[in-house]
Amino acid sequence: MGSSAKKRKDKKKDFQKPKLKVGKARPKPTNFTDTSFRSKGIFGSPTRDEGVTDQISAIVLNQQSLATTAPSTQTQFSHHVSLLSSRTDSQRRESLSYLTTAITTRPTHAPLQQPVSVLLQKLVPLTLDPSNGVRTQMLKLLRALPPTDVGDHINKVLLWLPVGLTHLAADIRSSTLDMLVWALECAGDALVSSAGGWVKTLKSLVVMHGWPMESRPGPWSSSKMAFGRLGEGKAMAKGLTTMASLLRAGLEERMEEDVQSTGWGWPLTNTEQHMISKRSNCFAYLGLFKAPGGDDESQIYEDREDRQRVFARKFQKPIERGLEAAKQEGGEIGRAAASVQKAINEGMRDFDGST
Repeated sequence: MGSSAKKRKDKKKDFQKPKLKVGKARPKPTNFTDTSFRSKGIFGSPTRDEGVTDQISAIVLNQQSLATTAPSTQTQFSHHVSLLSSRTDSQRRESLSYLTTAITTRPTHAPLQQPVSVLLQKLVPLTLDPSNGVRTQMLKLLRALPPTDVGDHINKVLLWLPVGLTHLAADIRSSTLDMLVWALECAGDALVSSAGGWVKTLKSLVVMHGWPMESRPGPWSSSKMAFGRLGEGKAMAKGLTTMASLLRAGLEERMEEDVQSTGWGWPLTNTEQHMISKRSNCFAYLGLFKAPGGDDESQIYEDREDRQRVFARKFQKPIERGLEAAKQEGGEIGRAAASVQKAINEGMRDFDGST
């Protein structure tokens, strides 16, 4: 009884006329939806040229502004440079593709939209990007940069080379080798003459191949342990080929270093030996201002003789031991090892160990 009486009472509420009171609003139904809101327009700032309050209306959809005037090419370029640090790999890849197209399609004598130093600071860290597509597109963008402008900022590349060459992932090491080849093609002299460019890069390549820096009486790690199973032969051959290019850049005799004085006659003999040196620190090999026990890895070896000296003291024996083991495997690895040995023989042909 109580249940049926309650149901009848609830039904009566729907048909009862509400009592209106003076000074009070009409009560709202239970299913009332407030529709009194109004959309607001967004107006842009006045243009500088006109100097008047000419406002450009825009519509905001998903926090994106749609204006009647398109952004400039410079603004779009800067926007995509900022997107290189995006969390999504697809966004980073698309931004790299846009930047590559913008640089390659610009007029011949037009400057870059951003300085090379700014671009390298954003691009080189992508060497460690986990996405293979991002790294591939990054290398395409690096090759689109003017080679003459890279040499002055090669230190930004050297900062990430040892990290990438000794990375645990084989594909990241392979991408770093490609970046090292690009750097040698653009500014090989600047790379080997920069601080850490000669010793650190050589040491990273030796560690990458699994060659010990010092001879040990027991069995030492072979060259197979550094690359993994997939693509082992091609990866090691690629590393050896890159090492040969680095050795040629650092040990090869330049034409300007062996210029013979043709205009001097008797009694002016050996005049070139008494001329002012072109080097900034021609007596650096004496170590007069070097702190005892200093680190050789961060030193600058801008002269070919200095690079020959440090190579013979620290790297020649470990590399030659590793090359002997690599030659025994034959095939592509053996040919790459032979090219490294040839680069060593040609670069160290005139080296005198007693100096």
